[in-house]
Amino acid sequence: MASSRRRFLTHAAALGTAALAYPGRSWATAGEPAAAGTGAVPETFSPPEFLARHAARARRAAAATAANPSPGPAATARQSSSGTDYAAMYRDRRNWGRWGDDDQVGAINLITPEKRAAAAGLVRTGRTVSLSRVFEPPQHFIQKSSLGPGGGYVMDYLGFIYHGSTVTHVDALCHIWDDDGIWQGRDPDVEITTQGAQFGDITHWSGGIITKGVLIDVPRHRGAPHVSIDEPVRGEELEAIARAQGATVEPGDALLVHSGWGAYMASGDDGSSGRPGLHPSCAEFIHDHDVALLGWDLMDARASSDLPWPVHGVLFHFGVALLDNALLEPVAAACAEEGRWEFMFQALPLRVARGTGSPVNPIAMF
Repeated sequence: MASSRRRFLTHAAALGTAALAYPGRSWATAGEPAAAGTGAVPETFSPPEFLARHAARARRAAAATAANPSPGPAATARQSSSGTDYAAMYRDRRNWGRWGDDDQVGAINLITPEKRAAAAGLVRTGRTVSLSRVFEPPQHFIQKSSLGPGGGYVMDYLGFIYHGSTVTHVDALCHIWDDDGIWQGRDPDVEITTQGAQFGDITHWSGGIITKGVLIDVPRHRGAPHVSIDEPVRGEELEAIARAQGATVEPGDALLVHSGWGAYMASGDDGSSGRPGLHPSCAEFIHDHDVALLGWDLMDARASSDLPWPVHGVLFHFGVALLDNALLEPVAAACAEEGRWEFMFQALPLRVARGTGSPVNPIAMF
């Protein structure tokens, strides 16, 4: 993985700085005027700098993990109190080859036309709730132009990295890997180049992810504002909450786990002692129930040194789509008001050629 990152950054640096100034057009960064009389952009867009900043954040996060190992979820990420070896669990239960050795759709195969039609039957009132966070792209340029007497128009240029913990997005099957490779065991050094993903890219879900959604409201069940670092969400708790809510998690469902992101962020925790979220035992629940998509707000609890992707691993081991950084407080409130935790779920990824994921605005419809 490190060699792929080095080659990618080296290639990006060779591209140089790309200025977004077009002759005869007035460009400005959103929130500030264009340079008077020049039509030039006040600052340039540098892909190498963008990637370097992203890599620096990853290095800082890795350093923080090494300096402050978590005594809670990190210590139990590989093995549970019952002795479960989660690395072995992933290896033994992989879905590689389940839908053919060349399959690039993964668990989304479980969402059949019949499954989508049944999900549509959950729509009773037509109420819709967005599961996307509002985001401010770090690169936002505006072009304003005139058109005839009194007319005009405006266009945007957006530059951002949608992976990470800011933008609501879907991870493609090629996004992450371990020593055995990405989805289907493919070699990331071969399948992912400076031109993008050659296998498992986001376009394989261009038909949309439309299915039954099931919300698991952990704070409501626990009577606490958010999941804590010393008490991650476990697989057996997902089962208990679903039962208490009167919901059933079935093959092809979108499982949305609300852990209380908003309340956790408001608490002021700097994350130095760990990160709350889902325990690896949740991966067993996801596999056993044949979930097609996992959506979450706090994601997995901080990884251990020997299991880099405690729950994210469902992506490349099981082929389960991941909806990262979902905004789940509004849909949790809607579920409580409606008195049901099942609804029609829709997420429509952009058709990004060779893309490793896509920003999305998922919708829950009641």
